[in-house]
Amino acid sequence: MQCTFFRSGSLQHPDCWSWTRRSFLKTSVVGLLLLGGKLLYPSAARANDLPDGELTFFNVHTDERLRVRYRDDAGNYDLTALDEVNHILRCHHTGEVAAIDVRMLEHVNLVHKAVYSTEDIHVISGYRSPGYNAQLVKRSRRVAQHSLHIEGQALDFYIPGIEIRELRHAALKLQYGGVGVYPR
Repeated sequence: MQCTFFRSGSLQHPDCWSWTRRSFLKTSVVGLLLLGGKLLYPSAARANDLPDGELTFFNVHTDERLRVRYRDDAGNYDLTALDEVNHILRCHHTGEVAAIDVRMLEHVNLVHKAVYSTEDIHVISGYRSPGYNAQLVKRSRRVAQHSLHIEGQALDFYIPGIEIRELRHAALKLQYGGVGVYPR
């Protein structure tokens, strides 16, 4: 069963996960398709409106883990840390690295804090190269041809121990972009 929730934009569903059937049965995935423009060299954020700027990612395809503080308390983005985020969220199929929209990171950070989790954010799909996305489009009608993953503006993830409906609720309550929910 697939449930899709969105405010705007198109949603896509990654059919390429290299997980076992058991993993799918034990895990649900929430995809946050958070809209916004790409900020290659972001300026200082309004720090009082944002969470702590610290995230821990685990990439399920590469088994890499990254704990990173991408923004300081004054709202200044750390470009070296953002490069590390870009690397862990790279296209796992081609290895291509692209700039991830910092506003999407802030939204993911807000969702993570809203569910009071200390667990890693398990990344299913971050950036997708155009070629890899085209392959996925050929395999499934549920993959968007003009996916926000290609723009570094979408992240499919789950957090161990957090119910999919709780992640969905937290993301929708924030009212940023779209939210795709793919229970398996």
